[in-house]
Amino acid sequence: MAKPRKKQPQRTVQISCGKCRSLLYKYRKGGKGALVKCFVERIVEDHTNVVGVCPCCGQEFARETMIRGAPAYKIVGGKVMVK
Repeated sequence: MAKPRKKQPQRTVQISCGKCRSLLYKYRKGGKGALVKCFVERIVEDHTNVVGVCPCCGQEFARETMIRGAPAYKIVGGKVMVK
């Protein structure tokens, strides 16, 4: 299977909790579609203490997985906001 591109996208987005609006990640997102997965190598800033759990309200927003041979977080639908 193909791996994600080596050259990272230029656009940086802020990912925040959908419930309490606290900042979770700053992420280099490619494309125009919805946020379905976050590759670990593209995360610029990580504001979480536990993987996939909001530090303020404790809501689980993602699960660890391997996608195309690279570690990633699979986002649970409707749990995060992208700005």
